[in-house]
Amino acid sequence: MQQLFLVAIGGAIGSIARFKLAGFMMNQATEWKFPLGTFTVNILGCFVIGALAGLADKYDLFSSDWKLFLFTGLLGGFTTFSAFGLETMMLLRNGDIMTALLYVLLSVIIGVVLMYGSFMIFRHLF
Repeated sequence: MQQLFLVAIGGAIGSIARFKLAGFMMNQATEWKFPLGTFTVNILGCFVIGALAGLADKYDLFSSDWKLFLFTGLLGGFTTFSAFGLETMMLLRNGDIMTALLYVLLSVIIGVVLMYGSFMIFRHLF
């Protein structure tokens, strides 16, 4: 039961953070077709999860409960690949094929590069 509570609390915090950051970003780019809010959240989430995983790998920092809270709960609630999928589908449905393709490519490539880079940096430098 404690594990479910940790995931639920982390997920609630991550979801609220996602909602606030994505909303802020979308308000900064109201004329854009590109889903900047979700893109920003996904890229930031990839960086943070890579950094924390790198630190955890190097220093064995987190207990299994902390890993559940941080990785499954907090960051699972924060990142938005389900919203990413929906927004991509809507772009395709609206005929914005190039925007959809750009969104998918940039999200995946930059996300993986940032995750790997932050993993290596935080694993080796801190």
